[in-house]
Parts: sequence; structure tokens; C-alpha cells
Amino acid sequence: MNENSSPDDTKRPVTIEHAPPLVSNAHDLVPAQSGAGLPALPATIQRPSRKRWFRVALALAVLAVGAGGAYYWWQRLHPPLPPGIAFGNGRLEADEINIDTKYAGRIAEMLADEGYLVKAGQVVARMDTQDLAASLKKSQAQVLQARRAVDEANANVAQQKTQVVLAQQEFDRAITLLKKGFQTQEVVDQRQQQLNGAIAALEAATARVTESQHALEAATHDVELYTVEIADNTLVAPHEGRIQYRIANIGEVLPAGGKVFAMLDTSYVYMDIYLPTEAAGKVRFGADARIVLDAYPKVAIPAKVSFIASQAQFTPKIVETQSERDKLMFRIRVRIDPERLRGRADIVRSGLPGVTYVLTDPAATWPASLQGTNGQ
Repeated sequence: MNENSSPDDTKRPVTIEHAPPLVSNAHDLVPAQSGAGLPALPATIQRPSRKRWFRVALALAVLAVGAGGAYYWWQRLHPPLPPGIAFGNGRLEADEINIDTKYAGRIAEMLADEGYLVKAGQVVARMDTQDLAASLKKSQAQVLQARRAVDEANANVAQQKTQVVLAQQEFDRAITLLKKGFQTQEVVDQRQQQLNGAIAALEAATARVTESQHALEAATHDVELYTVEIADNTLVAPHEGRIQYRIANIGEVLPAGGKVFAMLDTSYVYMDIYLPTEAAGKVRFGADARIVLDAYPKVAIPAKVSFIASQAQFTPKIVETQSERDKLMFRIRVRIDPERLRGRADIVRSGLPGVTYVLTDPAATWPASLQGTNGQ
């Protein structure tokens, strides 16, 4: 006890003013970093409220209802297929044809361009044929010359025939006079030699006729050859279709076989799909099929199976297990009837994605959505 303190001071309660409150909650303190010399900072751990849980549950319910509705409408638009029908995804394709040059030459004229719809036999380009035209005129002149040579040879034959007749008559008279004693044997021998010479000259003239005729035929064939070459330098569309690419321009010199256009043959339209082993093994050539394009989901285009691959795809080696055999895929091609495509080249679009349905069971029937639409 301090000497200056009074006895009453020992009886007074001791109070500490402005003292900070002690820890109200053990979770409200964060330990201070050692050596920082700073008081601990309170850290509040927020727990999700009931309102937040309600929002999450409501969102999940909306998603579930939306997914259910989407599945319902998908089932309405894509009802389950009956047994005996397989399907696969693919793209509508048209057979591509290259319009090439047969001979080397320069492009003189272009009569088509990309996107043009052309008919079978329509001229799409012409090559420069001035040299061929000059050769054609030369051959035509040679034909005229050969014809005159043939006429001359025939006239010579006629002349030699008269000489043979005259020599024969003189020889006959010499023989008669020799028998009567009014002609010598020397004269008879001379008449015999004249007759033999006339016959030989006739044979030579006849051979010249044959030679002239062969020369005429050769010249005529040259004319035909140059005519064909000029015609082949006029490029035409082999089928009805649409020009897809223009590869060359006017004035370019191309080698033999140089590409000028690439066109789509709209009479050969098909779709390739891939089916697993089980389904592909049941497909037959000529089996009925339907093509449904994404752009026209309500139109089922009738088609026929035209090709079945003999080897599996997507498998690098032969497998023997059942599970691996189920992974084998075979390429199947279905083709639209060319008669159905006749006159409809303007609506054929190559590259459109879609789905092909194939009958794997001939006794199966198409559902109403795949019956096919007349006129499509």
C-alpha cells in the first residue's frame, strides 16, 4: 500500500474507463499477421440467404421445364423410327465434271461464267483455231486436186482401152493374112508386141486410178480430221448443270487437258452416309431411301441405294471381337432418280446437309413424315 493513499482508497472499486470490449464472437476475429503490430481485422463469413436459394431453385425449375418442353417438341417433330429403317447424316452432292481442252491452244472466247445454268451441248468457250482453219483449207484444196487426178486417170484408162482394142484388131488381121500367105511372120510378131504394150499400158492406167482414189481418200480424211479438231476446240457442256468454277480466262494458253470450267452434273445427285455393321449388312442395292434436307425438313425426297462399300471405314485394322465389329462403318450412297431431276437443275444445291433414311427391311413401311411428296 502506498503511503500517500488513504484507508478509504483501498475500499473503492477499481474501474477501467474506455476499455475496448472483449471478443464478442470467436468467428469475428482474424489472426493478425505476426510482426505486423496491427490489431486483428474482423472477417465476416456470409452464409447464403433463403432468398438466394429460392432464386437458384427457381432457375433450375425453369431450365427443367424448358428442357422437357424442347424434348417434347423434338419428339413431335422427330418421332421414333419403326423397325427396319436406318439413318445417317450426310451432305447432298452432285457429280462434278471438268470441261477441259482436248488440244493445246489459246482461249479465244468465253460464253459462260460461274453460276451459269447450262444445257447439254451448250457452247461455253471457244479456242483459237486459226491454224487449224488454214490446214483445213489446204486439205480441201488437196481434195479437189485428188478428184481431178482421179478423173484424169479414168480418162487415161478409157484411152488405153481403145488402144488395146485397136492392137487386138490389127493382130487378128495379121494372123488371118499370115494363114493366106499375104503377111509375113515378122508383121505378125510386131502386131503381137503392140497388143502386149497396149494391155500393159491399160493396167498401168488402171493402177493410177486406184492410186488417185487413195490420194483422194487421204485428203478427204485430212479434211475430216481438221474439222473434228476445230469442233473439239469448241467446248460444250456434256450434261445439264451449273457452272461451279471458272478456272481460266480469255487469252490464256492452255496445254492439252487444261481445265477451263468445273460444272455440277445435276442429273447425278446423291448423298453418302455411313452406317454401322449391323445396319449396313441389311441394306441391299436398289433399296428404297428418303433424303430430308435441313433446309426443307418437311420434304422427303425419294432415292435409291446405288452403292455399298465393300470395306469398312474408320478402322485401321481387322478386328474380331464383337464390340470392335460394332464400330465398323460402311459407306452407303443413295441417288435421286434422274427423271425426277429433269428440268429442275435450278433448284439443286450441292453441299446442303441432311439426313438419309434407308430401308433395311423390304417389308418395312415408311412413316407418314417420310412418305415422300409428289412433285418434289
